[in-house]
This record gives sequence, C-alpha cells and structure tokens, in this order.
Amino acid sequence: MIDKTKKIYVAGHRGMVGSAIIRNLKNKSYENIITRTHQELDLQDQDKVFTFLQETKPDYLFLAAAKVGGIHANNTYRAQFIYENIAIQSNLIHGAYLAGVQHLCFLGSSCIYPRDCLQPIREDYLLTGPLEITNEPYAIAKIAGIKMCEAYNSQYGTHYVSAMPTNLYGPSDNYDLHNSHVLPALIRKTHEAKLNGSKELMVWGTGTPMREFLYVDDMAEACVFLMEQETSDGLFNIGTGKDITIKELVHVVMEVVGFQGKIVFDTTKPDGTPRKLLDISRVKTLGWSAKIGLKEGIFLAYQDFLAHCSN
Repeated sequence: MIDKTKKIYVAGHRGMVGSAIIRNLKNKSYENIITRTHQELDLQDQDKVFTFLQETKPDYLFLAAAKVGGIHANNTYRAQFIYENIAIQSNLIHGAYLAGVQHLCFLGSSCIYPRDCLQPIREDYLLTGPLEITNEPYAIAKIAGIKMCEAYNSQYGTHYVSAMPTNLYGPSDNYDLHNSHVLPALIRKTHEAKLNGSKELMVWGTGTPMREFLYVDDMAEACVFLMEQETSDGLFNIGTGKDITIKELVHVVMEVVGFQGKIVFDTTKPDGTPRKLLDISRVKTLGWSAKIGLKEGIFLAYQDFLAHCSN
C-alpha cells in the first residue's frame, strides 16, 4: 500500500516536466508535496539548498529542475548549459544525501547517448561514442548527474534512479522560436503561418531526421511509477518506442493546426542527430508504457498553446 502522506519534493515544479509530475501526484491523492519557486530557493546556491533539504527532509525528491532548450539555445549558451545544470543537480543530489534522503529520481534527456548510436538506443549504449556537438555541454551535465546517482548508490547505499525521456512536449512547454525544441517551435510556426495567411511554412533542416516524441503527462506517470515501484537504482529510458521523420511530424502538426500551405525546408540549418529512438524494454518490463498517441498529444499541446501563448 502506497503511503499517500509521504513528503515529496519536486524541484523545478514550474517547468513542463515538474508541473506534470505535480499534476500526476495530485491526481493520485498525494497529500504532502513540497515546492519552492526560484525566488524562494535558488538551486544554484549550495548553502541554501543544503539548508532547505536539512529542514524539510523529504521522503522522495524528483529532480526536474534544469536549464533546457532546443538546438539553437544549446549551441549558443554552451557555458550556461553545462555550468547551471551541473550546479543545480550537484547541489540537490549531494544535499539530499547529506539530509538523509534515500530516494531520488534524476531526470535527464536522450541526448546523453552518442550521436551515431545503434537504434533503438539501449541504456548500456551510454558513453560508447561521441556526442552530438550542438548539445554536448548539456548532455555532459546530464551524464554527470546519472553517474553521480550511480556513485552515491554505490558508496552511500542511497536509492537514486535516473529517468531519460525522449523528446517531450505538452502543457507548459516553451514556444519561443529561438530557444524551444522542435515540436513546440513547429506548433507556433504553423499557427502563425495560418494566422498570417502564409502559403509556405519554413522548417529547419532537411526533414529527414527521425525523432520520438512523448507527451509530458506520460513522462510524469513514468516517474511516479518508478517511485511507487520503489525502484532502487539504475537508468531507465522513457519513451513510446516509435519514431517519425520531421517531415511526417510537420504534416501532423499542420493537420492539427489547420494549415494547408507548402512546406519549405531550410537546408542551411542543422538537422542535429540523424535518429534517436529509445529502447524502452527495461521500464516496460516493470509494467509501464505510454498511453497518449502523437496526434492526440499534439492536439492537447495546441490547445494549451492557444490558451496561454497565442496572440
């Protein structure tokens, strides 16, 4: 029987993943959820993080706080991405250990895997080849978090797990065209093209790379599932097990948004990694699988965009 009164701290609760975890916990009637805004607690301030964790002593910590962005942001703010992410996760992981927190879920990204990886990507392919150069600093920070959890489990007997999602989208996503990921950027571009009466939709790259997309509430369900299963350690890929070309994705977005123009690919822009499809057999063996299909998820994401981001 799951104890619904256990104290659960969600770091990064205002972000897309953190807010989805909060929704999932509340839907399951967890009563004791702890959050702090950036103004209340700067996660890069080690002393304040350590003091906060010593005072609150959560039973479980979801580490969903991170500096995130798409290809442009990752490649432009390389120093910020590696420094800020390492600072945040190091403070929280070490602070959790010092405060006696035995259970933690560290959230990463599929960009931790080599650029030219065998497909589908298994967890043990980590560190078997060079990373995609455009997001290398972010990936290295996330790899450091995974290895930190593994090291603390080994040396200190903690139960820190790592969940590596594929490309996420959904409520509270970032729709800024310069700093967002591919799917929210496409939703905004397509919506604006429709509003402006454009005949064409300009899309970065060649349209040939293949990507896997997971609705963020499915990701949250997986994280809470790992908590409820009392999974003690390890790295888990979280995805759908299905991928799609960027060109095919654009067509789905166009259908949902209702734009009927022509797609024009800007081949001077980078494609990023050619393919990223996760092998999710490890988490499926435990009993978890995604529930929300891509078209349904994009429809829900577009409704969220219309409610919060459109002019």
